[in-house]
Amino acid sequence: MTTEQIEAAYTIASERYGTMGVDTEKAMEILSGIAISLHCWQGDDVGGFEVPDGELGGGLAATGNYPGKARNADELRQDLDAAYSLIPGSHRLNLHAMYSETGKKRVERTELAPEHFARWTDWAKAAERGIDFNPTCFSHPMAESGFTLASADESVRRFWIDHCKAARKIGEHFGRELGTPSVVNVWVPDGYKDTPVDRVSPRLRLAESLDAVFEEELDPELQLDSVESKLFGIGSESYVVGSHEFYLGYAVSSGTLLCLDAGHFHPTEVISDKISSALVFLDEILLHVSRGVRWDSDHVVVLSDELQAIAQEIVRGEFLDRVHIGLDFFDASINRVAAWTIGTRCMIKALLMALLEPIDELRRLELDEDFTARLAMLEELKTLPFGAVWDYYCLKQEVPVGPAWLDAARDYEKNVLSKR
Repeated sequence: MTTEQIEAAYTIASERYGTMGVDTEKAMEILSGIAISLHCWQGDDVGGFEVPDGELGGGLAATGNYPGKARNADELRQDLDAAYSLIPGSHRLNLHAMYSETGKKRVERTELAPEHFARWTDWAKAAERGIDFNPTCFSHPMAESGFTLASADESVRRFWIDHCKAARKIGEHFGRELGTPSVVNVWVPDGYKDTPVDRVSPRLRLAESLDAVFEEELDPELQLDSVESKLFGIGSESYVVGSHEFYLGYAVSSGTLLCLDAGHFHPTEVISDKISSALVFLDEILLHVSRGVRWDSDHVVVLSDELQAIAQEIVRGEFLDRVHIGLDFFDASINRVAAWTIGTRCMIKALLMALLEPIDELRRLELDEDFTARLAMLEELKTLPFGAVWDYYCLKQEVPVGPAWLDAARDYEKNVLSKR
């Protein structure tokens, strides 16, 4: 499409939305200020760059063998830059501790410090990009038992407590250097493959360990703590210590953020329905947006009904300043840069759709108990020319419009990825 065609289609679309009381310019302005946190681990299949390399553990699995994955941090940053160039808006990075750069020197996870992420800091600072952070409590000899912060072995617990403490200080450094708080999210894989006799003791140990991790108060202007639940994992099918109920209680009692991961619940559960409930009791939450297919399979995010429902809850509830949106998927069967681009663009599309709703009118109808008109209006919105607004937004943000981004991704694959 030509620029003239995109602008002409947008003018008509804007007028259509205007008849329903929606200001498309305002919606795009709000959208441009929403930062999505792209997850670094899509680019290298959750491998990390530790010395020596370890095997992926903790019940995680990346499937596929598409050529061109990042082999080092420089390549990963290059690939991320390629993805960011195809995504409208200004966005963040979600980084795991296993992506440290220590040269050829082995540095234990408990000894990681800001200096081991200096090149990440410089890269993000140059792009005016915030970094979120995660301790890596898996893929390590001290996690081979399947337990970390909830281990019955005090030395194992102490190791992971110290690692999480180090991660918080690294997050604090990112916040200070980059001028935006770093959300540091703690997830541990602890659990049993078969039904345990004692369910409570591991949870008491986990709570005690978390208290030790968060003992030092850090400036929330620099660093925010978050905890993440899971229903089950490979190797912990029958019992996960850090269940949703456990972490919801912990977050409410301790004041941390609660991370809701779209793949960490029963296949018939959705996180969109949990957002407003959590935010009645919590100041802020973190989302890990993924797409589970029958289990926590971390498929690339698509513009599904649930993705739209997540965005609607955030916008309708006026939670944009209280919800941190991160992505969490890793598909090694397709072009990894394209995976980032598809998933992030879909998340942004869902937010734009939600911002293009006549929310005040819909609320009024609901309060008036005019459920007929509410349903009718919601259905009419589905056929409004959203695509024309989306194309215009991409044009304004100077990124490829429509499927043109795929041509750019193919060129990058031909010129960069295929040569690795």
